[in-house]
Amino acid sequence: MKIFAHLLATWFFCGYAPKGPGTAGSLGALLVAWPLRHQPPWFFAVLALIFLAPAIWSAGITALQVGKKDPQIVVIDEVVGQWIALAGAAMYSPSAWIAAFVLFRLFDIWKPWPVRQLEKLPSGTGIVMDDVMAGLYAALVLYAIGWNNSISKFFYGIS
Repeated sequence: MKIFAHLLATWFFCGYAPKGPGTAGSLGALLVAWPLRHQPPWFFAVLALIFLAPAIWSAGITALQVGKKDPQIVVIDEVVGQWIALAGAAMYSPSAWIAAFVLFRLFDIWKPWPVRQLEKLPSGTGIVMDDVMAGLYAALVLYAIGWNNSISKFFYGIS
């Protein structure tokens, strides 16, 4: 089980990227999401929810294995957070997915309140929940942009 936990926590070794393992984890999430891009956006929120408990479990096991509170090789948290960010897109488009990626990475690195505070939760919960919140922030921004664009198109015919 430890091997499976490590494989999941590193998102099939994306966490071993020599530079920017968190970014590599987010890109790994997009690679898995790509074949599913024609699903409704809420599908990615469901996918993130399905992976939440295994993410917390595998992050905690791997952190114990390597003896660090939040090891860089653990990127399953970025995967879950990135999928949540994708759920905020009004529909699939390359620009929406790029925005989801950039916004998620921005909030994950910046860590506005309460993202940083969630890191203080114990073990795998703290490792994962700060990225869940960063993903929620990114999704909310994307949703607001999509909602605003829909209103503009409706009233003004702007495309």
